[in-house]
Amino acid sequence: MSKKKKRTRSQQKNEITKGIFKVLEKEPSKAFNYKQIAAQLGITETQMRNDLIKRLGQLKQKDRIQEVERGKYQMKPSQFQTVSGRVDLTSNGNAYIIVDDFDEDVFVPGHRINKAFHGDIVKIKLKESKGKKRQEGEVIQVVERKKTTFVGILDKQKTFAFVRPTDSRMYTDIFVPIEKTKKAEDGDKVLVEIGEWPSDRESPFGRVVEVLGKPGEHQTEIHSILAEYGLPHEFPYEVEQYANTLDTAIKPEEIAKRRDMRDVLTFTIDPKDAKDFDDALSFQILDNGNYEIGVHIADVSHYVLPDSILEEEAYNRATSVYLVDRVVPMLPEVLSNNACSLRPNEEKYTFSAIFELNANAIIQNQWFGRTVINSNERFAYEEAQHIIETKQGSIPKEISIRSNTYTVTNEVVEATLIFDKLAKIMRKKRMSAGAISFDKIEVRFNLNDKNEPDGVYFKESKDANKLIEEFMLLANRKVAEFIGKQTPKKTFIYRIHDEPDEDKLIALNGVISRFGHTVNLKDKTSISSSLNKLLSDVKGKKEQNLVDTLTIRSMSKAVYTTDNIGHYGLAFDYYSHFTSPIRRYPDVMVHRLLQHYLNGGTSAKEEVYEEKCRHSSSMEILASSAERDSIKYMQIKFMQDHSDKEFVGVISGVTEWGIYVEIIENKCEGMVRIRDIKDDYYTFDEKQYAIIGDRFNVVYQLGDEVVVMVKNTDLIKRHLDFSLIGKHE
Repeated sequence: MSKKKKRTRSQQKNEITKGIFKVLEKEPSKAFNYKQIAAQLGITETQMRNDLIKRLGQLKQKDRIQEVERGKYQMKPSQFQTVSGRVDLTSNGNAYIIVDDFDEDVFVPGHRINKAFHGDIVKIKLKESKGKKRQEGEVIQVVERKKTTFVGILDKQKTFAFVRPTDSRMYTDIFVPIEKTKKAEDGDKVLVEIGEWPSDRESPFGRVVEVLGKPGEHQTEIHSILAEYGLPHEFPYEVEQYANTLDTAIKPEEIAKRRDMRDVLTFTIDPKDAKDFDDALSFQILDNGNYEIGVHIADVSHYVLPDSILEEEAYNRATSVYLVDRVVPMLPEVLSNNACSLRPNEEKYTFSAIFELNANAIIQNQWFGRTVINSNERFAYEEAQHIIETKQGSIPKEISIRSNTYTVTNEVVEATLIFDKLAKIMRKKRMSAGAISFDKIEVRFNLNDKNEPDGVYFKESKDANKLIEEFMLLANRKVAEFIGKQTPKKTFIYRIHDEPDEDKLIALNGVISRFGHTVNLKDKTSISSSLNKLLSDVKGKKEQNLVDTLTIRSMSKAVYTTDNIGHYGLAFDYYSHFTSPIRRYPDVMVHRLLQHYLNGGTSAKEEVYEEKCRHSSSMEILASSAERDSIKYMQIKFMQDHSDKEFVGVISGVTEWGIYVEIIENKCEGMVRIRDIKDDYYTFDEKQYAIIGDRFNVVYQLGDEVVVMVKNTDLIKRHLDFSLIGKHE
């Protein structure tokens, strides 16, 4: 990558922060205003000066620096000895403290953690380096607990009990007085809340808040996954009652306020097992030969009103959670599956983005506002795909969601084919502009009536999926542009994606070079085009899932914010989330703000919405983690019944304690522990991503194909261990 490469927004922010501390630490007794700091850092650009001023205010708010007089900043006296950061606890009991503005994390040995848990915000005292490579420290105060509830197994005695947390990073049992066990039985899986931790006690005190059930049982383990992340598995009674009393009838007086689209051809395309349909497409050919295409989204904000109990619950959840065997919805069923779901032949309130496109998919006109629709048809992706491939309206029984063969009208066939044609043009333009195409293989399980996995299949994104994707992207982008380009600036919710970090891309190159691939790091255009080439080249190869995963990890995380910097992965300057308000709270906020501005409203308070963005981004991460854990749980359950079979797998990770192996035929991943490989004494070589035998020099390296068998399955701890048979010839 050239030295003149554009820095990402987060890198610029980090450099400004480090620059501020560099100036203030140089003369700790002196106070500086922003102009003096900018001069010392050589900052002349208006945007960077604005960023500097904003960052000074943020550092003051975080109590990292002090404002000694208006506009003049100085180091805090204690700044040199103590810093605050977030605990990243390892399974061996040591910790790394992630500190903003530090290039490297601070190492804290286990005996100096001082009752801090993984994810906590702590204050640490820095130790003198004395030539050591990494800065060390000691926790002196737990400022804020990330979580106070933990899932564990109850060990019940006559007069007291202990809960042994199932999280490997939780290093202490929790003492529970017998009267606070909530009548849980010995060996039950429970959710325990931590209370005080007296200085003279080895374990914190706690109380059982929920009995989850018997370990290993399906319902128990799924509820445990949700409980670990503080995610609910049911709605409070009062929320359900409130939702059930909502008037969901379609009223003539409300229709009169909206654009009436009920007579326009409209249909939905969704997964075959979907129950909530939050988007529909409408189609008509205009007199001038152009196409009017409506992207119609469930008008959730019509029912979920500010300051209501329903609003509070939706905000707290912020997202629906998609586990392997169920959906934990953001909204009660009366809304998510009924009133807000755009089911066929039912009148529904919608919020719409309507575009006039010519044959080259160029927008001639656009309109945003509230509408009422009546969907004519509901299709599964497989059915729409069949129409695209055959150009016929006859849907065969084997893919029909109506259980029988049926035929759709010529108008529907024509609309579907034109949608497909326009989507392919839009996708091609996006890719030419530098968008990155992530078509990662998604593993799905065929479940029987007892939720037992009896098969694995891979979800594939075909033209029908991409058709819907392109029109949703169009609506999201154009809504964001419509508000984002207005003057004066208006507060809005953006979905941003920063440029990838150079160090992560260099590390990615180190791994993929072992498979004969490379990423060109010369500039932004070279990076995106070579990433697309990489993702295309690995399709269908043994290393595809590994490379796809590593490439995604090298990317920045997309987040919600009011501070727009564009979306790198999609190559959009403006992007938001408008199209899924049934399952995402940010989309509800976008609908409200859009309507507010369409009504001529003034700019909303940025700080209020920025806090809501942070919460939504945080809840999205928790939901993703729970989803991954449910997949891991189901993989282990699936592999329990295949313990006598040999599998070919790819080494997907290498650590000092073992190698991770992903089975090629079903993508299930487990670990071969070094201590279990008996043919030699193996040591970890970090540079080669390998373990190497001392006597015979046998190398097991990232990407190698090996043969494994199931050694141990642990549904409770969600561990899958393999025995290594050897290399695959």
